[in-house]
Amino acid sequence: MAPTMNETLKSCILAARPKTLPAAIVPVWLGCVLAWKISGRFDLWLAICTLMGAIWIQIATNFFNDAIDNDKGADTEKRLGPVRATASGMLSRGQVYGAATLCLCIAAFFGWFLIEERGWVMLAIGIPSLYLCYGYTGGPIPLAYRGLGELFVILFFGVIAVMGTIFVQLGSWPMEGILLGLQLGLLSSVLISINNLRDREEDAGNAKRTLAVKLGERWGKRVVAVEIFGAFALSIAWVYFQLPELWLATAFFIPLGVKIWIGVRDEPASQRYNQFLAMGGAQLILFAILFTVACVL
Repeated sequence: MAPTMNETLKSCILAARPKTLPAAIVPVWLGCVLAWKISGRFDLWLAICTLMGAIWIQIATNFFNDAIDNDKGADTEKRLGPVRATASGMLSRGQVYGAATLCLCIAAFFGWFLIEERGWVMLAIGIPSLYLCYGYTGGPIPLAYRGLGELFVILFFGVIAVMGTIFVQLGSWPMEGILLGLQLGLLSSVLISINNLRDREEDAGNAKRTLAVKLGERWGKRVVAVEIFGAFALSIAWVYFQLPELWLATAFFIPLGVKIWIGVRDEPASQRYNQFLAMGGAQLILFAILFTVACVL
């Protein structure tokens, strides 16, 4: 029997992976906050267009990941993470690819307004971003299958996302944005690293050479420590930019970070890692709240 409209919608939401959206929302949110802190300027319409572009690119990436991992046999019955829509048969391969393409079209629609405002630079950011929605797991050099997932997240969901947002708001490239981008990129990559540790054995059996597969469990867990404590250590650099209040405020995310690290360090890969993933998302949001409050006060 064909699925109902309601069942299809639920399956689409599952494939969209809404729990991953903070990784797209937070860089735009804090990029706008930092731009305002530096200049006192804020353009709501440009912020909305930037946010919509980031969200729909993230959702498109998740759809492509769902379908491509199924095509490559990477999602099996041994999976410890949430059910995948394509592999489970809830959505067809064509439906998932179609949804991903629609999301890219929506992202491009909002991106057009950014191009009108800031010119060709937005194309230089936007075109690679649109391609890498697919190229993260597909194409001739799938980043997620080459152990480059964490680096991709640090660059695109950290530095480029933050600097691009600030450029949209101000038309300039302040160095403070690089620092904030690195911190957010590291905290976002925690999610990828925990996910890859959880799925390490399954990925190894399906030629998915993530960093956790390449390094092994012991060093894969240490990558999580580097990401959490690296983001914490970078907080001190706000003093260099004469913004010590940002150092004092953002450093308070570290108790949650320590809790995540201890859990990952002491637990073998299991469904409990889904809880650590949720904590990693909460860590990212906590950092954003602390940063925002420090800027406003």
